[in-house]
Amino acid sequence: MGKTEIAIALAGALGAEIVSADSMQVYSGLPIVTNQPSGEQLARVPHHLVGVIDPREEFSVARYAELAHAAIDDAAARGRRVVVVGGSGLYLRAALGGLSFAGPPSAALRSRLEALAVADPDGLRERLRRRDPVVFAALDAANPRRVVRALEALEAGGGRAPALARDELWSSAGVRWPAQIFCLEVDRARLRERVDERVDDMVRRGLVAEIAAAPRPLSRTVAQAIGVREILAVTAGELGLEEAVARMKARTRGYVRRQLTWMRKLNADIIPTFARPPESVASEIARRLS
Repeated sequence: MGKTEIAIALAGALGAEIVSADSMQVYSGLPIVTNQPSGEQLARVPHHLVGVIDPREEFSVARYAELAHAAIDDAAARGRRVVVVGGSGLYLRAALGGLSFAGPPSAALRSRLEALAVADPDGLRERLRRRDPVVFAALDAANPRRVVRALEALEAGGGRAPALARDELWSSAGVRWPAQIFCLEVDRARLRERVDERVDDMVRRGLVAEIAAAPRPLSRTVAQAIGVREILAVTAGELGLEEAVARMKARTRGYVRRQLTWMRKLNADIIPTFARPPESVASEIARRLS
């Protein structure tokens, strides 16, 4: 059972609309690799920020915040409640308004940092660790794009990446709407199996063909999606499909572990989901909201 079905059941019970807080589901033409809700699921409840950005376009959390705020404001103006579904803790905070964003980045600084990320990724990570050990510890340092963005924020203005608060991951300061956060407690014993099943299902549904048919050049943001790099290597003849699938599963498990760490730090109500149908979980959340 996934959060999508729970969110749809909850939105139906509340008469609400869903706003995705997923950094990759915003892209159009890539429903398999970004794990978007199915057409049938999208038809059951109004969804926002799913499949709306061209995959050749770069996308940022600041841009996401603009779109999410507009979608939530519009729903609220129509008297509708909103269920924000993530995704990522960072995008959740951006949707609710609890982040501030720096001004436009320096193209020259970004270019230098990106060149270093290619030439000396270990050196770039060490540069960030020396500059701000707290930011480094909170960051997914294996992701060069995030290391570049963190250093960019630190070096451009002497501050730090706004997504990486030192004191607490979540604060109500600056939020635009009253909100209650729920974290779904998963069955850890089944989690690895579910990850493997999901990746295998993506391949069966046509993942390779989807990536091959995607418009070029893909944005650097899209290139970070789990499965894109691996399948591009398959289509280029650099990697066998079996090895690509194994790498996707390993990356997905790592991503899930990081997301669980994020969620544990949020001031969230924990909802157990073990062996429960989506309607049962949604009903419990609705009761807590009332």
